Amino acid sequence: MNRYDFVYIFDVKDANPNGDPDAGNLPRVDPETGHGLVTDVCLKRKVRNYIQSTRADDPELQVFIQQSRPLNLRIAEGCRAVGVPDHRKADGTWDKKAANDRPLTEIRRVQEWLCRRYYDIRAFGAVLSTGPNAGQVRGPVQLSFARSVDPIATAEHTITRVTDVDKEEGEMGRKFTVPYGVYVAHGFVNPLLAAQTGFSDADLELLWEALVSVFQFDQSAARPAGSMAARALIVFKHDSELGRAPSHELFEGVSIVRKNPDAPPRQFSDYELTVDESGLAERGITVERRC
Repeated sequence: MNRYDFVYIFDVKDANPNGDPDAGNLPRVDPETGHGLVTDVCLKRKVRNYIQSTRADDPELQVFIQQSRPLNLRIAEGCRAVGVPDHRKADGTWDKKAANDRPLTEIRRVQEWLCRRYYDIRAFGAVLSTGPNAGQVRGPVQLSFARSVDPIATAEHTITRVTDVDKEEGEMGRKFTVPYGVYVAHGFVNPLLAAQTGFSDADLELLWEALVSVFQFDQSAARPAGSMAARALIVFKHDSELGRAPSHELFEGVSIVRKNPDAPPRQFSDYELTVDESGLAERGITVERRC
């Protein structure tokens, strides 16, 4: 596998792309600049949800990190699958000393089994050092926080609900949305780590598919249908493992600017997206537009 860098652009309209639970679920904002933020964890969760929804029957495309699913039991399953002790005691807890003293050869065998089974470990890596202890896996695919092109405004809406027929007055609540924002995230695929986890070209194609389609399967009260969309996935493919240019140089060649700086943007056509490809082909870098 070669090295890849990519730029992921999506927009949000009248929705909350990533609420902050420590701030009453307000959309995340850089307090100094007012730019909106979406965490890398949020984006990876959307990829996981897409794969879990569309590839549930494939035994090698399972998702390791799921809501309300204990991870230690899955690590223990890997231990049993390769014939090494999981160090679980009779009371259901784990013998931490025995697990921490596990030989490195055992850890690697369990990691290899888990990587074969779980797509998100192959792609993003995982901390597996709890419970039965299978160490840590560094994933080849990494994403940055997404940051809005312009500062965002946060709209606050009062909502009411009536759930008791004996009550005439409803309960009051708050809902927060971003009227409009275009967000940009950067990503990297490390082929050296891909060789260690078994992340394949087919896995890479599934990653591109997921990033293009995640918002079609991510609707909720905070993100109604059509309120978020992937607008561009620009992939820089190097013709070698080590790459032909620093990531930041490639990212700086992608420009997205507002066409009319005096009018508040409300749709993606209010922006102009350009990609500077000059000299890249000669350096062994090809540019692919996935959407």
